[in-house]
Amino acid sequence: MMNIAMVSVQDSPIGTAGGLDDGLGSHLAELARELGRQGHRVTVYTRQDGRNPRERVRFAPGVTVEQLAVGPVRPLADDELLPYLADFGAELARRWHGRRPEVVHAHHWVSGLAAIAGANGLDIPVVQSFHALGTTLARTGQPVSPTRVRLEKAIGRSVRAVVATTESERSELVRLGVHRRQITLVPSGVDVDKFSPSGPALPCGEAARLVTLMRLGRYQGVTSVIQALARIPGAELVVAGGPDREDLETDETVHQLRIEAKEAGVADRVTFIGRVSANDAPKLLRSADLTISVPAYETVGRMPLESMACGTPVVASPVGGHLDSVVENVTGIHVPADRPMEIARRVRALLADQTQRTALSIGAVDRIRSRFAWERVTQETVKVYESLQPVPEPVLAGVAAGAGDEDEEI
Repeated sequence: MMNIAMVSVQDSPIGTAGGLDDGLGSHLAELARELGRQGHRVTVYTRQDGRNPRERVRFAPGVTVEQLAVGPVRPLADDELLPYLADFGAELARRWHGRRPEVVHAHHWVSGLAAIAGANGLDIPVVQSFHALGTTLARTGQPVSPTRVRLEKAIGRSVRAVVATTESERSELVRLGVHRRQITLVPSGVDVDKFSPSGPALPCGEAARLVTLMRLGRYQGVTSVIQALARIPGAELVVAGGPDREDLETDETVHQLRIEAKEAGVADRVTFIGRVSANDAPKLLRSADLTISVPAYETVGRMPLESMACGTPVVASPVGGHLDSVVENVTGIHVPADRPMEIARRVRALLADQTQRTALSIGAVDRIRSRFAWERVTQETVKVYESLQPVPEPVLAGVAAGAGDEDEEI
């Protein structure tokens, strides 16, 4: 049993609904919950931002969330958080002086800065998970501050270990100057009890159902899917994610995508359903013939993982986390993000071949259960923590004695 501190300044597991678009909050919640289930003590340190008034929350068996009163009591963007990270780190140091964890695991780059400050002088190993690197996001055209890029390099070189969630992230970390021996690849996980082929599905009609995911305020490849739908007769497209259902009519991104659907002549075959609840997410994915995820870049891609766990094959762009999760012609297929005609051609072929879809479904479920189940992901994460712990003196003495005997025998 280990005493583990997790630092997530911006994202809290509290209130995470477990829907398709919960991102880091969902990852943090599931990892902490499984660590507690495996017998470890976990304290998650996050910032009080007004979404939950309690300072200390029992989140799950063995897991406590402590919300620190640092900065204004409202959600803040990364750059807005920077002036308050020194105070956050000082509060961590104060608490850890009295109750020292065996390891600190920071999630996201701003949390890494706070964790390093809090652990300074206490001889506590810090593990860093970035979940998304600024250099990679910048190459896809997303706005990234030079400060973030500079600080991510410094964090990666300062901590004892870095956990990368994808092979592409590991490669990028090496390019940033992080030593390869410091980096361990541990993917994000899936709740294979909740996301499974068996269980209820949302009702659907005769048309083949395609499901894609949009992010709040971002297109994430949905335009390409809408354009492809014009060349996939007899299919419907369900666009999940983004704002809550009651806010769909006033959301600018949804409004723009509806205009694009009308211009493509498929407005009557595209349905926006908004944010999907934890209960409805598996039902939606089971109801689909295929899910499509074709952003220009995807750090992890939770929706493809959860779709595969439900036995629904994935059509995905060969980028980021998709390269690790979606195996070509085994669990799904890869298509370029910005090629609607190619997307349409590959989707039509799959919809016409029930045998291939069945084979992909079987392969998808098998891969998720063998590689991405939270039980295994958590065990691999704990191995990283354990590798940083000091070796007990009796063990060292035994090793030394053995080495001496070997020398004498030689």
